[in-house]
Amino acid sequence: MSAAADIGMERFARLVSSSLRVPFAAVSLAAVGMRILPGLAGLPEPWAGRRSAPRTAAPFRHVVSGHAGGPEAGADAFFPGLGVVSYAAMPVTDASGRILGSLCAMDTEPHDWSAVELRDLCDLAQACSSEIQLRIVSRHARLAQGQAEQARHEAEAEGESAERERAAAERARGAAQSYGRQARLAQDHAELLLRVSEELTPSAGVEDVRRRLRDLFAATLKPCYVGLSLVEDSTLRRVADPERPYAPEEGDEAVYAQSSDLPSARALRERRVVSVPDRETLVAEYSADAVAAGDSLGLRAAVCLPLAGTRGQIGVLVLGWDSDHPVDVQERAVLTSISGYVAQAVERAVFLDERITVARQLQSAMLTELPDTPGLDSAALYLPAAAADMVGGDWYDIFHLPDPPTAFAVPPEPPSSGVAGAHSPDPVDSPSRSSLAVTVGDITGHDMHAATIMGQVRSMLRQAVFDHPGQGPAVALTALERACATLPITASGTLVHARLRDTGGFWRLVWSNAGHPPPLLLAPDGEVVRLDRHGVMLHPGLGLVPRPEEVRDLAPGSVLLLYTDGLVERPGDDIDDSIDRAAATLRTHAGRPLAELLQTLVAEIAGPTAGDDIVLLALRIKEQKRL
Repeated sequence: MSAAADIGMERFARLVSSSLRVPFAAVSLAAVGMRILPGLAGLPEPWAGRRSAPRTAAPFRHVVSGHAGGPEAGADAFFPGLGVVSYAAMPVTDASGRILGSLCAMDTEPHDWSAVELRDLCDLAQACSSEIQLRIVSRHARLAQGQAEQARHEAEAEGESAERERAAAERARGAAQSYGRQARLAQDHAELLLRVSEELTPSAGVEDVRRRLRDLFAATLKPCYVGLSLVEDSTLRRVADPERPYAPEEGDEAVYAQSSDLPSARALRERRVVSVPDRETLVAEYSADAVAAGDSLGLRAAVCLPLAGTRGQIGVLVLGWDSDHPVDVQERAVLTSISGYVAQAVERAVFLDERITVARQLQSAMLTELPDTPGLDSAALYLPAAAADMVGGDWYDIFHLPDPPTAFAVPPEPPSSGVAGAHSPDPVDSPSRSSLAVTVGDITGHDMHAATIMGQVRSMLRQAVFDHPGQGPAVALTALERACATLPITASGTLVHARLRDTGGFWRLVWSNAGHPPPLLLAPDGEVVRLDRHGVMLHPGLGLVPRPEEVRDLAPGSVLLLYTDGLVERPGDDIDDSIDRAAATLRTHAGRPLAELLQTLVAEIAGPTAGDDIVLLALRIKEQKRL
């Protein structure tokens, strides 16, 4: 390797810079009288151009310093003027362990190198070493091939026997093939280590880690099974593959004691790699339950890697093969390095899953139990997004109200048999008649913050309703916005807030829409109407704006559907077309029980892979019984 930029070495320097969050990184290799720098990240001229630096007294063996000029001058000695005050370096070696140079991380700020950072740097240095060893082996393979050709030519020139010529050529060819196999194996291992470090970083949730692990190992080590078991109290729980069912990962078999005589449990207890190279070893050294578990997965060999997190052992990674598979020293070293990356990814995923679970529980706790209301059927449905790592601010709310005598006073109009614009005076304003507040809303965002804001907005809107008895939904929305601006709470989103009152013979609907998808109203004659009129969405930057208010009288047999945009909004689809499809589905299946109707709407409009949370709330005015 010469004093010039090398694509492979540049990649290692970039990985060090990004994973350890440092401005400078370098691959430094010893040469005659100097160090060559085939891999650099962030270093300016003159080093970026000349790719060399003065040689220090000895190659880095393991240098960690919080300041320049430590026991080995390191970065400050051959990168003067960069302002480096913290650096760490790990050795790059050949196959025999001889130090060839170092992989360095450098920072211009004081940097307290954590154990995880040093482990990552060590793993990357090992991968870099594998890459260099691959090149050395490849060079040896080419030399061996040349020697084979030379032996053949010499044999021909000297007139030796055909047998001697063949033997010499075969020996040389065998050596070349051996070097070639070693080269391919070293390359596969180096690529696997790099892919694991890159592919597991963006994983979201434990199931996603499980899926990525299966795909990562498939091309290189070719196991027929990749399993993941996580610590839960005194047990281990097998994480089910979301796409490929395995019997031991389901039901009672999915959980087993850490004290059990399974290779994975032993790896966890003893905190070491446990290798089962063949079925004979499994039968001889483990219990009948362990043999049965291996047989149920079709395994003859396995290797179990304990996963060490920041607070102790968190699980075990299991690789299994359907043929004998002894693990050599090199493969064991690569797998040990990989287990460190897997442990970090699993720990992040468990943390993310726990946060999402808490957020979903918070969100579910905010969804109201539907009240029993004479003359009215109701059903609600909340579905989280298909992506497991998403949680949102969708909610519904419905509750009974006290019945002040002046509630919902509107200019009277003659009643009609349908719903369009029909108003009529309340024949009786009696506390015996039901009156409801109804809300469906969606706070902007897909995280814990959105779920938290949703809970605050829901509670504040309820309070606004009770603080303004006898006044309509527009007044409550204005009071909510004023409270958000005063506290302040940066609530942004859309909602429909309505009041529904039994007036005797029909139900009066009064609503205010703050930028939300239009409710759908099915009349007894089958006509579906969009309640389109709306005001602006909730947003702290819009200030207090007048809120429109609309009124409809709903005849018996009418169905009101409120929903969030997760039902009708899809990338690449026109939302109006989706709302029209929802209206058609509502019309077609209107006779079904409301709970079934909502499930049908989700299945036909949103489908199984909805990218957003969905809330549906349906209300049906019951037909009056004839005496």
